Amino acid sequence: MTLKLLHGTVRDGPRQVIHVVLVVDKILEFPEVDDIAEKTRAHILSKSGEQDPNIVVVHGDCRETLRLVGETHAVTRVRAALFNVAVTFSPLRLEVTDCT
Repeated sequence: MTLKLLHGTVRDGPRQVIHVVLVVDKILEFPEVDDIAEKTRAHILSKSGEQDPNIVVVHGDCRETLRLVGETHAVTRVRAALFNVAVTFSPLRLEVTDCT
């Protein structure tokens, strides 16, 4: 089964963005989160040439189990943007398969 992923961005200064990858209705293990982050980095590098993108992976099946994984500063910015409904998501296609 392939994971359903969504991609959005949050502004972090005038020329930088934080890439947000939302895993829909699934709680992941840390190796799976790392795999998604690495594949997203490769995807962003091939699309826009950004060398070291800041990525936050959001996963969980409801509001109470939502987890944000990434750098502390980026997680704080993304959490605030999600709270203020300031992130627009679009589908993301990566070759990531569900391990369960």
